[in-house]
Amino acid sequence: MSSISIAGDSSGSITLAAPSVAGTNTATLPAATGTVMVSGNMPAFSAYQSGTQTMPTATFTKVIISTKEFDTNNYYDATTNYRFTPLVAGYYQVTGAAFFNGASINFVSIYKNGSELRRGTETTVSYTSTVSALFYMNGSTDYVELYAYAGVGSSIASTQSTTYFQAVMVRN
Repeated sequence: MSSISIAGDSSGSITLAAPSVAGTNTATLPAATGTVMVSGNMPAFSAYQSGTQTMPTATFTKVIISTKEFDTNNYYDATTNYRFTPLVAGYYQVTGAAFFNGASINFVSIYKNGSELRRGTETTVSYTSTVSALFYMNGSTDYVELYAYAGVGSSIASTQSTTYFQAVMVRN
């Protein structure tokens, strides 16, 4: 039967080593506190808009993203605030898009804690605007939302493939 041996050294690292069968296998963990994140427990969500949303002219407006495809930690609020508030500190890749019905000079923006963080592409031909950003979130009070701006009053279409909001933790 195999066993795991744990030994620390002055560097602050702990090495877990399985007994040698056909070779030596070593996993080294950094000297850190908190939750060790692996691909199976990193927060992620994907949601899309389930109804048409009227947009006022030349005004930033929060996009109502109310249908979750998945939400691994239940950190996305799809019923009240339409925001992602991860309770795990780390770096997150956040992406959003919106399809505008017949408007010109349109774009979407990622808002962090109520202020615009990144503005996406402006569109006048395809009517679809996208935005993506990588940034740090503190794991307690930081949140992100998707906002849209329509240069000429219109609506945002309710299509799963063109109006969406997503985020995934890429590292802590």
